[in-house]
Amino acid sequence: MHLIFYMRFALLSGICLFIILACTHKPLREYDVIIRNGKIYDGSGSPHFVGDVAIQHDSIAALGDLSNATAKREIDAKGLAIAPGFINMLSWADRSLLMDGRSMSDIKQGVTLEVFGEGWSPGPVKRKATSKPVDSLWTTLGGYFNYLMKKGVSPNVASFVGATSIRIHELGYQNRPPNAEELSRMKTLVQQAMEEGAMGLGSSLIYAPADYASTEELIELAKVASKNGGMYITHMRSESDNIFSALNETFRIAKDADIPAEIYHLKINHKRNWNKIDTVLAKIDSAQKSGLRITANMYTYQASATGLTARLPTWVQEGGAAAMRKRMRNPSIRKKVLEEMRLGIPTKNSDPKDVLLLGFRLDSLNKLYRGKRLDEVAQMHGKDADETAVDLIIKDRSTVAAIYFLISEDNIRRMLSLPYVSLGSDAASMSDAKIFEDWGTHPRAYGTFARFLGKYVNEEKIVPLEEAIRRLTSLPAANLKLQKRGTLSIGNFADIVVFNADSIRDKATFEKPKEYAEGVHHVFVNGVQVLHEGEHTGAKPGRVIRGPGWKNKSH
Repeated sequence: MHLIFYMRFALLSGICLFIILACTHKPLREYDVIIRNGKIYDGSGSPHFVGDVAIQHDSIAALGDLSNATAKREIDAKGLAIAPGFINMLSWADRSLLMDGRSMSDIKQGVTLEVFGEGWSPGPVKRKATSKPVDSLWTTLGGYFNYLMKKGVSPNVASFVGATSIRIHELGYQNRPPNAEELSRMKTLVQQAMEEGAMGLGSSLIYAPADYASTEELIELAKVASKNGGMYITHMRSESDNIFSALNETFRIAKDADIPAEIYHLKINHKRNWNKIDTVLAKIDSAQKSGLRITANMYTYQASATGLTARLPTWVQEGGAAAMRKRMRNPSIRKKVLEEMRLGIPTKNSDPKDVLLLGFRLDSLNKLYRGKRLDEVAQMHGKDADETAVDLIIKDRSTVAAIYFLISEDNIRRMLSLPYVSLGSDAASMSDAKIFEDWGTHPRAYGTFARFLGKYVNEEKIVPLEEAIRRLTSLPAANLKLQKRGTLSIGNFADIVVFNADSIRDKATFEKPKEYAEGVHHVFVNGVQVLHEGEHTGAKPGRVIRGPGWKNKSH
């Protein structure tokens, strides 16, 4: 009888204890931040699931149903997409971040990593005489990284080492091949940059002095990047009439240097070439099937942007800008330049009505011509378009920034559907701060990523949202061999964007290019919130993300 009593007592006590514990149960864990009830797109391309994301310090600590957990701060993301931060594979923010580290135009699109190095990189550079304090200068890519981190920036940053910068460092603007000693020094500079964290070697082969480099020279430099685990990324020698030979050169460099290769801003310029798209894509497909690792990035607009100097033959640009202007003041040289321009040399030339002038160094020229098409400016100037371009380049002592309307919308759609294509703005990241007031720009600086998700994904259904997010996140992260970035996974760094997939859109236009995108609510970089309900928090938690050749991984 006593045994039965004690058994009943123990059972009753157990039930009471369970009830007490259930009523007073405490959360399993308290995190720094929990983003709740969102549609989680992990970056892999898999379908989304509804759940929560927990952040602890700089990392993702938990995913899924975290209803039993609490956090110091919670964000309700019901109805919103939660994704890894977006990667800008072609950024020119290396200078603009020094001026304003908030990276407003990109952060407001969900970009958490800016990748520099299209031919030119922040280092190596030769020190110049200056009145600035010594600690404000750098001569190496690593020195630039250190300086940028001292100033503080909101996004993460990475960079390729520019083949153009390497060439200028050793040969200046001379149009000749390097001798054996010079080539050895160039390779040493690439090695140093790789050890400082460069992602690989970047080239931009339509510009002087980059196009003075032979394929063999580029292969030798790319071999150094390859040895350090990097990749080769290129603005090819032609995106127009000679695009097939340019592709062949890219494939040869990839093969002979045994290196993955990426094509910057994949496109086909000039209407006469638009029908080459089948062959272009077939050549890339064939190269991939042969075992070459070929990828590409692009922006989402029908127009590119560069200087009016891109209309000039590169031979006249030898020696640099001052030497070029001096040559073009010589009547016989000017005549030869104009003859070649009229013959379509280089093939970058385009109809003057398709060229929009962004701005000038001189205020007097800005007041007259800024925001006008080249044909209109030529009429006002009283000369034909080629002579007008030469006059403006000489007078303004600049490249004269311009937009070129040369790209097919149908080709854009087709290229955006390719599984190996990521995105790059090919622009600086700016803000409405006064320091950028006189900066002319392309709307891609403010809208590339939002336009992709709003126009091409949400409206036109070019690719499903989960695939689009993969192309903005894990695809470029894998190409760059990034560790713990590019996906929403436990233990990865908390680079996170929360956005409305139904309303995200670009607002920037060619007439009003400095309009922020809409639809991104929250952005975290390394676990720190830099955007809250669309407003910048002022936080600057960005870090340098270094490539696989970095020799100071322990620091």
